[in-house]
Amino acid sequence: MKKLALILLSLGCSLATLAQQSEIRPAKPGATYGKTISADNAINTAALKLALATDSVFTGKVTGKVVEVCTAKGCFMKLEQADGKTVMVQFKDYAYFMPKSIVGKNVVVEGKAKVKETSVERLQHFAKDAGKSEAEIGMIKAPQKDIGIMADGVLVVQ
Repeated sequence: MKKLALILLSLGCSLATLAQQSEIRPAKPGATYGKTISADNAINTAALKLALATDSVFTGKVTGKVVEVCTAKGCFMKLEQADGKTVMVQFKDYAYFMPKSIVGKNVVVEGKAKVKETSVERLQHFAKDAGKSEAEIGMIKAPQKDIGIMADGVLVVQ
């Protein structure tokens, strides 16, 4: 059942990507994706981690540097954390996608963040979409707890 759900999700993303691929704007300062947002009251990823240590959900704005983006279709990106881990950012209802040029940019995302456990299958799927090698994908053997954000909007700051 999980495999069928992943296949259907991938198919849906692929079809939506074909329709919107040419519409993805380059990641330049001031560019917005999804809901139009501002940088006001954004916290950094370290503050987000602290907030989620005491609350199960954080709703608001988070700022960080993009270190990875889905190379297949731009359907997720990852923000850098000081401890070397990353924060997974996905986009509400797959309504918009990120350009590959967003890697290295500082962004503000607005949405809902929480700590979640990601299955091995899902981690492998993300690794494949991020362009990882078969060897790297094969090294994923255990589920992982990490911070995930379901973003309503993204603003490129610099």
